[in-house]
Amino acid sequence: MSSFDHTALDDVIHGRLRLGVMAYLSTVSPAPFVELKAKVNATDGNLSTHLSKLEDAGYVRIEKTFLGKKPHTLVHLTAKGRNGWIAYLNKLQALISAAE
Repeated sequence: MSSFDHTALDDVIHGRLRLGVMAYLSTVSPAPFVELKAKVNATDGNLSTHLSKLEDAGYVRIEKTFLGKKPHTLVHLTAKGRNGWIAYLNKLQALISAAE
């Protein structure tokens, strides 16, 4: 019997833009908002919306500060986020293995 179960994928991560955010943050954390926006090719509003979903899930932490008089936002991957990312990758690998 195949171990195919697509419902096991984390819907919070599985959205295309959130997937890109999690992949990037898994290699660079924290990332400045403007850098992350460029890497995932998003608008300010679109990225903010998706970061809110990840933040609500506890996967990222948003840090807002100022550099001089300019706002500076950093996005951190949390421990829960890293664990969720690894679990997501493992479940994705299980789907790939089931297809082989």
